[in-house]
Amino acid sequence: MFDFVRKHTKVMMFLMFLLIIPAFVLVGVDGFKSINAGGDAVAKVGSHNVTQGEWDAAHKNEVDRLRASMPNLDAKLLESPEARYVTLERLVRERVLSEAAQTFRLNTSDARLARELQQNPTIASLRKSDGTLDIERYRQLAASQGLTPEGFEARVRNDLSVRQVESGIVGTAFSPAALADISLNAFFEKREVQIARFTPADFAAKVNPSDTELDAFYQANQSMFQAQESANIEYVVLDLDAVKKTITLNEADLKSYYEQNAARLSGKEERRASHILVNANKDMSAADRQKAKEKAQSLLALVRKAPESFADVARKNSQDVGSAPNGGDLDFFGRGAMVKPFEDATFAMKKGDISDLVESDFGFHIIRVTDIKVPKQRSFEELRAGIEADLKAQQAQRKYAEVADAFTNGVYEQSDSLKPIAERLKLDVKTASNLQRNGTPSVSGVLANPKLLAAVFSPDSVEKKRNTEAVEIAANQLVAARITQYTPARTLPLAEVRSIVHDRLVAKRAAEMAGKEGAAKLAAWKAGGAADNLPAVVTVSREPNQPIQGPLLDAALRADTSSLPAWVGVDLGAQGYAVVRVNKVLARTPPPDANKERAQYAQWVASAENQAYYQWLKERFKVQMKVQRPTRASFDTQTSAE
Repeated sequence: MFDFVRKHTKVMMFLMFLLIIPAFVLVGVDGFKSINAGGDAVAKVGSHNVTQGEWDAAHKNEVDRLRASMPNLDAKLLESPEARYVTLERLVRERVLSEAAQTFRLNTSDARLARELQQNPTIASLRKSDGTLDIERYRQLAASQGLTPEGFEARVRNDLSVRQVESGIVGTAFSPAALADISLNAFFEKREVQIARFTPADFAAKVNPSDTELDAFYQANQSMFQAQESANIEYVVLDLDAVKKTITLNEADLKSYYEQNAARLSGKEERRASHILVNANKDMSAADRQKAKEKAQSLLALVRKAPESFADVARKNSQDVGSAPNGGDLDFFGRGAMVKPFEDATFAMKKGDISDLVESDFGFHIIRVTDIKVPKQRSFEELRAGIEADLKAQQAQRKYAEVADAFTNGVYEQSDSLKPIAERLKLDVKTASNLQRNGTPSVSGVLANPKLLAAVFSPDSVEKKRNTEAVEIAANQLVAARITQYTPARTLPLAEVRSIVHDRLVAKRAAEMAGKEGAAKLAAWKAGGAADNLPAVVTVSREPNQPIQGPLLDAALRADTSSLPAWVGVDLGAQGYAVVRVNKVLARTPPPDANKERAQYAQWVASAENQAYYQWLKERFKVQMKVQRPTRASFDTQTSAE
């Protein structure tokens, strides 16, 4: 077969040309791109789909951002179904607003884009001392976000256009002071209440279910006594640390790296300098700035004539209030501690030199270098461990993509075992027991990752015991696993969970009895019955740290107080029943700054109106969420059953 292909290359190329070109004509290049554009649609905005791939990429970016800002954040929280759904909602919101901007033709002009870029503090920091933009650093900024400068500007332009969609609502929302006061006074009022509780624990002793009742409860509620499906697995992890273990460094590379980086590795050079500052901020008029420059030039001439007078001149004339009393002394500092023009001038001078005028955003500086602290160069042996770590990290980063391809292909091509790829790439085959589809409370890290768990419990993995695909669970981290033993979900036998069944039934009956007793007491008290044994009065409000919380607090604050005392019953479910008596309504204490509070209320109104507008936009563009919102069970039956 392959000999035929080699001998008839031109014929095969012609046949492929006939097959491929019509496909491009019919489908188009974009059509081929869309084949691998990211899998199934998870949401739809108008006629545009949000794909699984886009969702995964957006969530990965969000996880990377959060990990960078909060390194100690539990990774399990970031990969929870709830966290992933929040990312999907944010992605859909961005699409809705972008669709609205296009539909309503809310464009951003070149002038508006230029003004936004000029006001961006990150871009402002890229300006040179002459005020021009450092184009190379600007390209690096865009590249760090995976964009070209043109792509970066297009994204900013789109963000500005999208911002206009909501600004018309948020910017025009208002709340009259009288309305704000009425709402806030009602919201923050206090109430004196008494609360009678009827707890299941008070009735549990009266419940003594028979074996027949236990069996009936078990048969009617078997879903409460399920053992979750579980699996014993073996798995391998490929990450940068694993790649580093395969790297062997030669002595020549280590010494060459030392020679090139010895000064940097030994420590940073520090300089001590004094300066005289004449203020001239960027908002100053040209005439005033010229006067400041002339004053600085006269001071420069003075210290050039008598260098020993520098400290005295600084004390009398420098407008830097921090250093002037010390003769302008700034103590030792390294690179990155001062504004760039000041730093460049200081590190270009010798000890004892006095600079020309140095202009910065603060004004005009006259700098004198008073000392230079050059760190002692450390020997090769002293730095060897650090050099090895640096070189291994660099080489591992370069090698990872190649090894990742080998790993991905290896676990697929030899799908009946992980040992061949582990031996080839010098990875450890690890094992884990009793792994569960929805995660195991005692498990964290790699084995808690939802993407890996979904792959482990996929039909192909469960039924055929094949390797999972290589799953990317973090940047530069791939995992593949294989089931060695699978236990399907099952209903636990009554004999095994009899004590749990008994406790559940007693709790249910006791809660029902507490509710019945509480409802009877409420009816009697409303009818005028004596209520002398109610607990002491407590004062509640919507402020933090209240003596009661949750549904009980909501009921106390929502009770109709047109006639006092007011009575309300609260069904607390498994916690029983409560009766709330509202005795008195207390007006709130006037706030110290009513205007500030009204402004905050206006922001709440604007936020509510904006959210209502967004809901209208979702209807307008026919948003469809094709993934069900994750819900938390009211109690964890699996844990109880185990």
